[in-house]
Amino acid sequence: MTIDWAALGSVFGVSLVVTVALVGLFTLGIAGLSRRERATAQGGTAALATTAAYLCFATCAAAVVYGLHLIVAKS
Repeated sequence: MTIDWAALGSVFGVSLVVTVALVGLFTLGIAGLSRRERATAQGGTAALATTAAYLCFATCAAAVVYGLHLIVAKS
């Protein structure tokens, strides 16, 4: 049995980049909702921040669903 180190390194690199990107998107979503809460407390609205937050969460959910699709399609 041999290990294809190049393929293993490629999978590791892609996994690392995707993980960091998803965590970053989720963090931006949390920050957007935090802005909404702060704006509401001050009597304003933060429609753009709320929309961006929901877009970040939807992108994270789509990435998770796509990953699950890849897992199910390969088995």
